[in-house]
Amino acid sequence: METTGTGRKPRHVFIIGSKSIGQYGGYETFVQRLVAEHEHNAAVQYHVACKANGEGCMDESKLDGVEVTKRSADGAVEEFTYKGAHVFKIACPNIGPAVALYYDRAALRYSIRYCQKHNIQRPVFYVLTCRIGPVMGGFARIIHRMGGEYHVNPDGHEWMRAKWSAPVRKYWKMSERLMIRSADLVICDSLGIQEYVQKEYARYAPRTTYIAYGADLQPSSMPDDDPTFAEWTGAHGVRPGEYYLVVGRFVPENNYETMIREFMQSSSDKDFVLVTNANEAFLAQLEERLHFAADPRIKFVGTVYDRELLKKIRERAYAYLHGHEVGGTNPSLLEALGSTELNLLLDVNFNREVARDAALYWSKEQGSLAGLLHEVDSMDADARSQLGKAAKQRIASAYSWEFIGNEYLRVWG
Repeated sequence: METTGTGRKPRHVFIIGSKSIGQYGGYETFVQRLVAEHEHNAAVQYHVACKANGEGCMDESKLDGVEVTKRSADGAVEEFTYKGAHVFKIACPNIGPAVALYYDRAALRYSIRYCQKHNIQRPVFYVLTCRIGPVMGGFARIIHRMGGEYHVNPDGHEWMRAKWSAPVRKYWKMSERLMIRSADLVICDSLGIQEYVQKEYARYAPRTTYIAYGADLQPSSMPDDDPTFAEWTGAHGVRPGEYYLVVGRFVPENNYETMIREFMQSSSDKDFVLVTNANEAFLAQLEERLHFAADPRIKFVGTVYDRELLKKIRERAYAYLHGHEVGGTNPSLLEALGSTELNLLLDVNFNREVARDAALYWSKEQGSLAGLLHEVDSMDADARSQLGKAAKQRIASAYSWEFIGNEYLRVWG
């Protein structure tokens, strides 16, 4: 077994909860960047669970440098290595939303058996988000008997999300409580979430630490006149440098309704480009309330999986709009701060914690965002440039992947 420069064996870290590696989604990007950051670091060995089938499942053909290590009898890939990480795929039954609970439990069972089979000492089981609280206590006891540790990242306030019914929200809150109660360490990607955990669950005296999500300051590899970018702008009738942009999940708590309504009330001659996986039911609700289809500036353009193209889209936006109000450090906000000069954020503590004075802020109060759009539409280039420099400096000082990777090594050392 590989050892570190000090002769110690590497710390084995099993990451549970990401659907895949590097495909669309915050956790998926996080896992890709974390394993890449430590590809040549002998102090840590990652083992990553991915879904073998269903929504968001792992498609290893989209990754470079994959080495298949195990196939099923019918030739399907079951395990592979990527950037030094051991990746294993979990087949899931078609049971609707409950599949997420099945997936986390199955991935934990696999990981525990793997440790027992390979006699792995001091493993860390890092569970992303709080789905399986009712069974996590039992898993934690097994992990402790093995000499391992159970760490959890509670993400944001999942139990507050508008998409959930009242019974599901109640389950999420209960599950969060049980997972934090059993955890050896709660890793919070926001200072606000850390404060919430310490206050809400003080009776459990949770051990917490703050490690943010990371972001990339490397410019897109695409030049401004790249044919792929030109094809994208042409297909959607978008003018480079003349559009407001939002990238994120199409859910009510990201305040799409407020952003669209306020944009429609503005007199801006720019477009509002929404890069999102718009679901038809929510889209129909918004159309019924706002009638945005009659406004040619509002453009739903679907998702963009080409990361270099998405980065170029961010770079050439006039400004980025961010309406997230539930959760911790949001990946799309960090990526916008690293790429887009002008960022207009909903004024909540999570967003101010991240951007500080490197962005401008709006509220959900009627006329707030429309008024801000009127102001920034005529903002001079120097003012926009200064905000852009401040945003990139903020990312460089606190959110670079190198910094984030070192913070995780500190925890797992």
